[in-house]
Amino acid sequence: MSAYWIAHVEVTDPDIYREYAKLATKAIAEHGGRFLARGGPSICFEGDDKGRHVVVEFPDLEAAHRCYHSKIYAEALTYASRSSRRDVIIVEGV
Repeated sequence: MSAYWIAHVEVTDPDIYREYAKLATKAIAEHGGRFLARGGPSICFEGDDKGRHVVVEFPDLEAAHRCYHSKIYAEALTYASRSSRRDVIIVEGV
């Protein structure tokens, strides 16, 4: 069953965040992930809008979990922590 990695992101340093995005893209691809939404226009009806929203589909929950805990994604997170405030969840599809 597919799983979805959902991130709501407030980018605080676009230059550093670009380095995160390069590494994260590689890690996601290596784990079978496919971007369904990546930034772009959005409308917030409730809650706090962080401005950037990303949805990635993975083959299953385990692949999404392995990606998040992979060596390359750990490196990507060193850039994310210095350039953004984020909420990230992984949820299994129905």
